[in-house]
Amino acid sequence: MVRTFKEFLGVEWVEGTGDFIKIDEAKCIGCRNCVNVCLAGCFEIVEKKARVKSLEKCMECASCWYVCSEDAVIFTWPLGGTGYKSDWG
Repeated sequence: MVRTFKEFLGVEWVEGTGDFIKIDEAKCIGCRNCVNVCLAGCFEIVEKKARVKSLEKCMECASCWYVCSEDAVIFTWPLGGTGYKSDWG
């Protein structure tokens, strides 16, 4: 099944990605870097720790992983043929 969203024209999300982003709460310091960098709003802060709110609109850019100074974001690419696909590459 393919999903699209009006705020991301030319982009499709294909089911089957699984949990490819996780937060190691023991390492997270609640700095909000992942929340601030994510254009899809995938993260939230709960009890001073980052949590994955939803990966429904995740564009698999890995910015959350890149900006996490504590290595608390665990990011693995979704299986081939699933996840984010765009008209632009």
